[in-house]
Amino acid sequence: MYTMKYAITGLFSALVGGLLVGIIGFYSLPGLMMLEDESKYDFETTIEMLDEELNKAGWSVLTIHDMQETLKSHGHDVMSVKIYELCSSKYSAEILVLDDERIVSPMMPCRVAIYEKSDGKTYIARMDSELLAKPFGGVINEVMQTAASEIEDVLVKLTR
Repeated sequence: MYTMKYAITGLFSALVGGLLVGIIGFYSLPGLMMLEDESKYDFETTIEMLDEELNKAGWSVLTIHDMQETLKSHGHDVMSVKIYELCSSKYSAEILVLDDERIVSPMMPCRVAIYEKSDGKTYIARMDSELLAKPFGGVINEVMQTAASEIEDVLVKLTR
């Protein structure tokens, strides 16, 4: 009798615990997947410094999306937001040369956003590529970890 009671209690506790972990994980994931830091500089200086530091680090800027201008042309008024698409050919080639690893190509190129908030400060945001790379393992994990580390080395020069 007691064994059955303990088994049911244990099973119920495991289910409730699993449910709680799932709920907490679900609501925590957005905060874990995205990184945001306050810039030491105003918006324009942050843009200038980012361009300079990326160039020094050997990263290419493929394009810059000026979301403020794009949305203005559609009748919307938003604060300054520029999204950089970044590429390091040595890292992207290591992944794209391999058939099975091309599955992560939708995550390429690396993206970094610079934007202003209503507090008057400028922020830098990006995906936490180091965290996102881990489940892939192998070449994808190794390359994305290294690339993410290089980008963080660039961004740390701009943040508080």
